Amino acid sequence: MTVRARTTNRRREVRAVSRLGQRRQVVIPKSICNELGIRQGDFVEVTRRKDQVVIRLKKLVDPEDTLTPDEEKAVERGFRQLKRGEYVDWEALKNELGL
Repeated sequence: MTVRARTTNRRREVRAVSRLGQRRQVVIPKSICNELGIRQGDFVEVTRRKDQVVIRLKKLVDPEDTLTPDEEKAVERGFRQLKRGEYVDWEALKNELGL
C-alpha cells in the first residue's frame, strides 16, 4: 500500500489505496488512524457523495446534539427550581399545554 501526502491550501491531504475485503470491509492505513486518533471500536459515518465514499469519525455524542449555552442555562435554572421544590406535576403541565 502506498501513502502519498500532498499539502493543499489550508489542510494536509493524505491519500491511500485500500482494497475492499470480505463483507465490504476497508482497511484505513495505520498512519492515518494514528494521526486522527482512530482506534479499534470507534464509530465512523459512511456517506456517499456522487461517485465518492466519505468516511468520517463519529463521536457517540455529536456536537450538533449538545445543548447550546442558552439551553444549558435553562436546564441549570430548572435544576435550581427543583431543588427549591418548585415544580409542576406532569399531568398538570399537559393540561396547561392542552396535550
